Amino acid sequence: MTTDLAGTAGRTGGDPGPAPTPAPPAGEAPPARKRRRLLGRHPLGLLLAAPYIVFVLVVFAYPVVFAVWISFHDYFFAAPGAVVDRPFVGFDNYVDVLTDSDVWQSFRNVAVFLIINVPLTVVLSIVLATALDRVVHARTFFRVSYYVPFVTASVAVVAVWLFLFSRDGLVNTVLGPLAPDPSWLVNPLLAMPTIAFFVTWKGLGFYILLYLAALQNVPKELYESAAMDGGGRVRQFFSVTVPGVRTATFLVLLLSTITGANLFTEPYLLTGGGGPNGASTSPVLLMYQRGIEQQNPGVAAAIGVILIIGVLLLAWIQRRLVGRDES
Repeated sequence: MTTDLAGTAGRTGGDPGPAPTPAPPAGEAPPARKRRRLLGRHPLGLLLAAPYIVFVLVVFAYPVVFAVWISFHDYFFAAPGAVVDRPFVGFDNYVDVLTDSDVWQSFRNVAVFLIINVPLTVVLSIVLATALDRVVHARTFFRVSYYVPFVTASVAVVAVWLFLFSRDGLVNTVLGPLAPDPSWLVNPLLAMPTIAFFVTWKGLGFYILLYLAALQNVPKELYESAAMDGGGRVRQFFSVTVPGVRTATFLVLLLSTITGANLFTEPYLLTGGGGPNGASTSPVLLMYQRGIEQQNPGVAAAIGVILIIGVLLLAWIQRRLVGRDES
């Protein structure tokens, strides 16, 4: 009797147990249930997302697959409609790439770029975003000021930097005898760091906006609690702000890495195509030189595939180190 009462109490006033799985609508045919499982509860969502899915497939997925195919063939450009033989060459293009000193130099160059650009972008953007979030007066003016370089055409901004960092430019005039010789953009040791600073300055406004959006989700009560515990602005920054915008930090790391790996416009314009002597040549710029200028798209595609693998590896490392607790 006691057992029966306990069981009844458990069913009525105690833990009700797991909720029963809703049964499919009565009379629904098996094919309809299969379509429901495939399309989900709201098939309209797939319809709305279809244009972007097509965009990703056409603009990103297809070129990547085609580049992989090209990298395994002796590919060359031909007139539209012409039927030509493009024989399979296996890993010959990859052997040519991995034994080319210019390719290794380009990857070393982009490594130097990323080592300077990525940490500098993260640190400056989070510090400036935190400062701008606390600004009371002229907030819009300061935010727009940081964002203007990002939306300005690179060709126009490059002209300003050429004026600043040329041999007789403003920077060398201010430095006087401390100015480097050779000058910044024609110095093999300073060309790529100068480009890294340029790209950091130009793209900073975009990453500041990402952090400003993330800061709106950090509860103000956490700052008040830290202040009551005696934490100053620096302690609040490292104990509250940095952990609170961790998702944005992972996004900034990922986007700045992808942007740096695709570096092309800046070295092409600032150093006249990767000079001096290839000191600022990036892998993407080398792909252009090998594939378009030298008519060797197979080697260019192999460089691109290796670059994709490298970026994916860096993204995986960043995901493990920074975004491991984020879903």
